[in-house]
Amino acid sequence: MDKTFIIFKPDCMAKNLVGQVLTRFENAGFSLAAAKMIQLTPEKLREHYAHVADKPFFPEIEKFMGSRPVVVAILKGENAVTKVRDLLGPTDSTKAPAGTIRGDFGETMMVNILHASDSDENAQIEIDRFFDPSEVLG
Repeated sequence: MDKTFIIFKPDCMAKNLVGQVLTRFENAGFSLAAAKMIQLTPEKLREHYAHVADKPFFPEIEKFMGSRPVVVAILKGENAVTKVRDLLGPTDSTKAPAGTIRGDFGETMMVNILHASDSDENAQIEIDRFFDPSEVLG
């Protein structure tokens, strides 16, 4: 079974959509390997978004992602990275079709319900960044 990493973003938390979104993943054949609620620190955000930390829009990301506790989780299932991203739809919620998670619940490019790993390699890096191996099932 493959694994991928997701973050239920602050907008998802504010709208109380964690259960609905998780149900969509479970209905698509995924199961939880780990989950916990955390407050993202500026240090953790800078590490996680290192690829854009020097961009002029990074402070906006930092403000939004640090605005309230989030749920970080690991989903497991076949072809997890690709299938989870397919269920989410495009990063820009305004371009996401109805029936996708972002199309149904997202608002903008940043306010888009969920972060999901974009490759198997990044999934493992992100899992290791947020979880101790003892916290992960199977």
